[in-house]
Amino acid sequence: MKLNVSPVAPGRTARGLIALITALAGGTLMHLLDWPLPWLLGPMIGVLIGSSIWKGKYHWPSPVRNAGMIAVGYTIGLSLTGAALREMGAQLPTMLLMTAMLLLLCATLAAVVAKLGSIPYLTALMGSIPGGLTQVLILAEETKGVNLTVVTIIQVVRLMLIVICIPLLIFSPIFGFQAGEAAGAVAASGVHTDWAGLWPALPIYAAVCTLFAILGNKVRFPTAFLLAPALGAALLQAAGLHGPALPAPIIDAAQLAIGTYVGLLLKPAQLERKLRTLSLAVLSGVGLLVCAIGLSFLLTKIHALSLPTALLSLAPGGMDQMGLVAHEIGADLSTVAGYQLFRTFFIFFAVPPLLRWIIRLATRRAKDGPSGQEAS
Repeated sequence: MKLNVSPVAPGRTARGLIALITALAGGTLMHLLDWPLPWLLGPMIGVLIGSSIWKGKYHWPSPVRNAGMIAVGYTIGLSLTGAALREMGAQLPTMLLMTAMLLLLCATLAAVVAKLGSIPYLTALMGSIPGGLTQVLILAEETKGVNLTVVTIIQVVRLMLIVICIPLLIFSPIFGFQAGEAAGAVAASGVHTDWAGLWPALPIYAAVCTLFAILGNKVRFPTAFLLAPALGAALLQAAGLHGPALPAPIIDAAQLAIGTYVGLLLKPAQLERKLRTLSLAVLSGVGLLVCAIGLSFLLTKIHALSLPTALLSLAPGGMDQMGLVAHEIGADLSTVAGYQLFRTFFIFFAVPPLLRWIIRLATRRAKDGPSGQEAS
């Protein structure tokens, strides 16, 4: 009698080990080369290359990535002190202005991409919206006439470009002086702690942050495994329980968990018209990056912020990756989190209704077009 044994579990375990080995190799290589954020960029690039060459051999469990997100959320929550929250409240008008300007520039860029690529404007627009990846993809899937594959690729390539280019820009000669000062501030403040200092507060924080993440995910809180733990950590800190800074190995492990996951998101083999779609995606990503850099210079003129802090606050990438970069270089993490959090909520609540309104308007015009021509 032949037993029908499913190979799914062992297969996933083996693929997970392959992904882990590749990620460790990429991180180690970047560390030896002294690249910025080696344990984020190394696993990301290594797994992207490996999964493109050996298709179907890689797997990364979502709970591992979520654990990394919770660790980053905890770090962000510790930065949300009372003084930081008051400063964020004072900057709310600027947050709204910068978010509106960035979205307006995205809409303009989408028009250029749509014209050059001969694709529908709504497809280009949904691909260009910074942040809100899950919500945008759900909306794109429900919208007729929108190419979900193109939207996904443009969004993912934009995320990859931002995550890879932002650290390189900040550690480049253009930003080097400020980044060096920030790194000195990190060393002076002792941002990392020893293992003995984690007890007994960290287990309490870990339990609360994990609980907030699970509850946030159940109620579909935006970026639940990042923002909900940040909220939980901020509430615990406000209640008077001091939270210790995480040791460097935990931060490195969180970077590896997130970087490996992001590296597996991009699947070039599934693309049709690869060259054209990738070219449009790169154009959109570079355009958004240039817009963010320009707005960051403007932000430093409005508020007394360093250029790295301003750029990380406005960068149209994932809040988790920008938070990791801010933590690594000693940027103002509360400001970065505040701007990124505001844009996340703005896009989550304001953009979908706006897109639906644009869709209804475009549909109405399409229906009225032939009748208008016949009437004339």
